[in-house]
Amino acid sequence: IAMDSCFILLPLSLQRPGMPSGARMPHQGAPMGPPGPPYGGSPAVRPGLTNPAMEANRKRPVPSQQQLPQQQQQQQAVQNRNRNTKRRKMADKILPQRIRELVPESQAYMDLLAFERKLDQTIMRKRVDIQEALKRPMKQKRKLRLYISNTFNPAKADAEDSDGSIASWELRVEGKLLDDPGKVKRKFSSFFKSLVIELDKDLYGPDNHLVEWHRTATTQETDGFQVKRPGDVNVRCTLLLMLDYQPPQFKLDPRLARLLGIHTQTRSCIIQALWQYVKTNKLQDSHDKEYINCDKYFQQIFDCPRLKFSEIPQRLTNLLLPPDPIVINHVISVDPNDQKKTACYDIDVEVEDPLKAQMSNFLLSTANQQEIASLDNKIHETIESINQLKIQRDFMLSFSRDPKGYIQDWLKSQSRDLRLMTDVIGNPDEERRAEFYYQPWSQEAVSRYFYCKIQQRRQELEQALALRNT
Repeated sequence: IAMDSCFILLPLSLQRPGMPSGARMPHQGAPMGPPGPPYGGSPAVRPGLTNPAMEANRKRPVPSQQQLPQQQQQQQAVQNRNRNTKRRKMADKILPQRIRELVPESQAYMDLLAFERKLDQTIMRKRVDIQEALKRPMKQKRKLRLYISNTFNPAKADAEDSDGSIASWELRVEGKLLDDPGKVKRKFSSFFKSLVIELDKDLYGPDNHLVEWHRTATTQETDGFQVKRPGDVNVRCTLLLMLDYQPPQFKLDPRLARLLGIHTQTRSCIIQALWQYVKTNKLQDSHDKEYINCDKYFQQIFDCPRLKFSEIPQRLTNLLLPPDPIVINHVISVDPNDQKKTACYDIDVEVEDPLKAQMSNFLLSTANQQEIASLDNKIHETIESINQLKIQRDFMLSFSRDPKGYIQDWLKSQSRDLRLMTDVIGNPDEERRAEFYYQPWSQEAVSRYFYCKIQQRRQELEQALALRNT
């Protein structure tokens, strides 16, 4: 092949620079597939062979594929695409070894890449730890200050309405959380499940001495409660406050409370304390781990010598009671000198840890994701540009060392790619020479060929005679 004709062929399908000779090369400027009109305007056939012979004997067989449902194929394609995308992005950040050998300073980039990988692993591990921590209740003990005050309205003889002509008092129950760092203040009623004010039964009778408030699904939260009643004498009252525990807490049976050393606690903490007692006193059966051998205290409480672990939650139901309410005794004074006096009480309540909200915001935050993604894209583009420059450099060096040998290797590679693109098997270079057909198998091949042609012609004649006779 003349060197000038080789240089004319180069722009048609230039090998990727730096690709080793003999490797497959993509067709530049057009998708992979059979060549079209530029190669003659007809399907590619070898000179001297007809189209039927090419299609019957030379075409590569199509592999059989199991037909899958269309939806399943689409899902599998999406999964494979996502998997390949992740692998591609992970690999695109790494500089090839040959580039690192050419540029020793690139080792600093690889060190940063290793540090980034460790940092990503640490962040991912911390995110998992935070997710596990959010599944558990995170509570803080805080002080809720309760304010109880009352006002007295004496009777007025010249009052126009009936309310002013009768002496009355008004009781106010309010409260707030001390040192509340939250931006959204919680309402006073949100801390309680119910509130009952019990007035003196002798003054207000058995039907009107109770004032009750209970939480329901449609309850509107409020900052306090007010109770107004007629009267001009001091009134003794009792406030019963039932805290709203989240998760719910229970009061233990006195015998179980003395055994475990806890008074009121959540169900999970009670079961954990029971398990700790079983381990400490070695009550688990050594042969059958599912059973507990009760000691004398367990026998008194559970009324059985032996029980299963799975029976404990059911047996605890009869031993758990509602927690005790907070009881406050107060006197509603009608003395004008006591009108400005306010009783204050501090109550321990459990509130959500502010750190929990910060942890949730951290998991849901996507503020830096877009910036990180854009920087990753820039890194990928830069690494791809470096690889392209390295390929061009290898191409130029290979071509400059041996132009003739490089072009010959390139032509061989292109010929091999052309055979793959046209799905043709065999060796066209050998088949173009006459020596290829002087081999021992050629005589038998020609005989078989003519025999097939005679059989085909005989079938055609028989079909033609059959049609003429009918």
